[in-house]
Amino acid sequence: MDSSQAIELGREALWTMLIIGSPVLLAALVVGVVVGLFQALTQIQEQSVAFVPKIIVTVLVLTLALPWLISQMLQYTSEVIGGIPGRF
Repeated sequence: MDSSQAIELGREALWTMLIIGSPVLLAALVVGVVVGLFQALTQIQEQSVAFVPKIIVTVLVLTLALPWLISQMLQYTSEVIGGIPGRF
């Protein structure tokens, strides 16, 4: 394996990680902004008001997106394992 193959493998790993993590992070970000805006408007500064909705949305998004996330991870893993004979 030369350096260009290692860089390509790392690039693919980072891209897959970004794709897999994006739905959960974006949902938590949107909920955090909405709850933060609500807290600013109502002057409620309780930390659990921001924490609980983010946890609920994160679990909900993970539950709904889990089959897709697993298929993405399996696809990447099979490509990496399948490419082992050609890389060495």
